Amino acid sequence: MENDKKWIADTIDKIVSKISWVSEKSKNKIPYTTVEGVHDNRLDSTVAWTPDNGRNWWTNGFFAGMMWQMYVATDDKKYIDIARFSEEQLDQCFDDFYGINHDAGFMWLPTAVADYRLTGNEASKRRGLHAANLLAGRFNPAGDFIRAWNDFGDGRDTKGWAIIDCLMNIPLLYWADKELKDCRYYNVATKHADTAKKYFVRNDGSVNHIVEFNPQTGEYIGSHGGQGYGHGSSWTRGQAWAIYGFALSFRHTSNKEYLDAAKRVAHYFIANIPESGLIPVDFRQPETPEIEDSTAAAIAACGLLEVASHVGEYEVAVYEVAAKKLLRTLSEKRCNFGPDNDCILENCTASYDEKQHEYNIIYGDYFYMEGMFRLNGKWADIW
Repeated sequence: MENDKKWIADTIDKIVSKISWVSEKSKNKIPYTTVEGVHDNRLDSTVAWTPDNGRNWWTNGFFAGMMWQMYVATDDKKYIDIARFSEEQLDQCFDDFYGINHDAGFMWLPTAVADYRLTGNEASKRRGLHAANLLAGRFNPAGDFIRAWNDFGDGRDTKGWAIIDCLMNIPLLYWADKELKDCRYYNVATKHADTAKKYFVRNDGSVNHIVEFNPQTGEYIGSHGGQGYGHGSSWTRGQAWAIYGFALSFRHTSNKEYLDAAKRVAHYFIANIPESGLIPVDFRQPETPEIEDSTAAAIAACGLLEVASHVGEYEVAVYEVAAKKLLRTLSEKRCNFGPDNDCILENCTASYDEKQHEYNIIYGDYFYMEGMFRLNGKWADIW
């Protein structure tokens, strides 16, 4: 226990030290990754080349989320201004409209909603409620699911597609329900969560990434492979979204079925953690090449800590021990706290089939920071 306390305290000191200068260096950016160690900028005109890219990119809330974590951890108000830069830049997404999809939660929970929760800023509340309305508008009552992506422009019909990631977006609806005392938001969120529980979680606790329904009748059509190794495989970041997302639905509803679903997926994840503690992109990928995804480890750790906060004293250790193993492994083997890279977490991978693997991704840094700050007990509750 004392050894844990020292590791946690020392690691948080390293995080705070690094982000203190990174935040100043990148205060006028919304980063996704790094180029030769320097944060890119999704506001750069050379990046913003499609409606779903650039300013509308789904990860554009996470740098602000990191700033809110730092504000809570340090009480330094400079992080408020830096966080609000992202929040204000995202206003253009409302005006453009076409690039907004189901990831409204990922974009506006760590920006506008976090701002309102922590400062009471009324402009932020309006932004968050606007985003919640847009997310709720994607709900299809035929099938009880929130449509995931917009059309890709390649001929694929995505109107009936839902994805496991959306469990992390629906806390935006739970928040709107509490703010407005309007159960429509709650109903959309819980109906989607019920659909995810029924159609995404397999018997062994692994999960599908994409499930397709007939958008007119709601009939279940089948699943698709998505960003993991292939159809029927076990994409680790999807497993992590499910653990955290179902646990959050339990927190917001007290429906034990959601906690049971979170635990079921968590047990599958824990059983498949390699001895090294390093998480692959897919638990069912071939032995070679060994492709790693540190973001899955960080997200899963946060999800496991969320589950631990809702179980009895005899169960807590199951989830806390696994979460600490994941975070400690990242801290010791996959973190760069030096000045040569604007990101912290290394060996992050967005998709098994993409050309580039094992690089920096901003949500890896966010969830790693959230996990470590949760261990310390002083963190911003974004979700």
